[in-house]
Amino acid sequence: MVPVPSPPNPQPEDALAGLIERVTFHSEETGFAVLRVKVKNRRELVTVVGSLASASPGEWITAQGHWVRDSTHGLQLSATFLESTPPTSREGIEKYLGSGMVKGIGPIYAKKMVERFGENVLAIIEKSSAELESIDGIGPERRRRIKAAWKEQQSIRAIIIFLHSNGVSTSRAVRIFKTYGDDSIEIVRSNPYSLARDIPGIGFKSADLIASKLGIPQDSLIRSSAGLSHTLWEATRSGHCALPENLLVNKTHQLLGVDHLPIREALSRLLVDRQLIREPVGGKTLLYLPSLLAAEVTVAKRIRLLTQLKPSLPPIDAPKAIAWAETQTGQALATSQ
Repeated sequence: MVPVPSPPNPQPEDALAGLIERVTFHSEETGFAVLRVKVKNRRELVTVVGSLASASPGEWITAQGHWVRDSTHGLQLSATFLESTPPTSREGIEKYLGSGMVKGIGPIYAKKMVERFGENVLAIIEKSSAELESIDGIGPERRRRIKAAWKEQQSIRAIIIFLHSNGVSTSRAVRIFKTYGDDSIEIVRSNPYSLARDIPGIGFKSADLIASKLGIPQDSLIRSSAGLSHTLWEATRSGHCALPENLLVNKTHQLLGVDHLPIREALSRLLVDRQLIREPVGGKTLLYLPSLLAAEVTVAKRIRLLTQLKPSLPPIDAPKAIAWAETQTGQALATSQ
């Protein structure tokens, strides 16, 4: 037997930590970011690229990845892991607040606030925002705007951390937040399988993995219900709008790896709630998702309507049509020779 060579060991990842000096690019849709980072003991700023839910100058980042040399932008760290935290130094806090990420605060007010409250300014905004009115130019209205904007940023951060802790990548976490907003944590906790329905790029297997991390049992009704719906959607890849009950149950059993009992119980509940519909078709009883049944009925109605319409074209004279086709074919053959 010829020995199979072992695959080479993957290169260990490099790590760095530093202060975001400038956000060169950040996509709110995907989270992809290009950052210029001030790193201790490095004279020049370091370029870091990776996915980050939000990015603002002054934030502290930790990153892991591999160094690559871009033909245009030079040496940069391509991060497989990238995480940001609020700054703790006066310099970082001033950059953070002055970056525009908190509405109502620009570079001038950021400087005044750090001079007045030092490193405690973030705690002041969160817990004692009335004290901000002691700064010249900040009245009740601006103070309320600052407080509201800060609360929104903290809410986004809490949601992203929750999603990260349950196996959701940054780019997916951003899409989830864009879809569900402040209700993201509640929706994902109550039914993570809704992600497969609502979020592009998240399929049943990914949602099932998240559900497992959240502690949803393998034989839960919510998992069986999601598995039944997924199986019906998968059947559309083969051109089916519905499946017989036993076939649907058996395919879902193969997908989930659980007994038939919770699957059939989930099926009964879905039928009662009209999330699945039984429909007699050609002497058989099939199970439909409501949207697929509605689509099939609509197509059938339109076909029936088309068959009842009078043709808008004149009738075809078959002998003339055949003669014309033969003439055209003969001319084409003569030309090719």
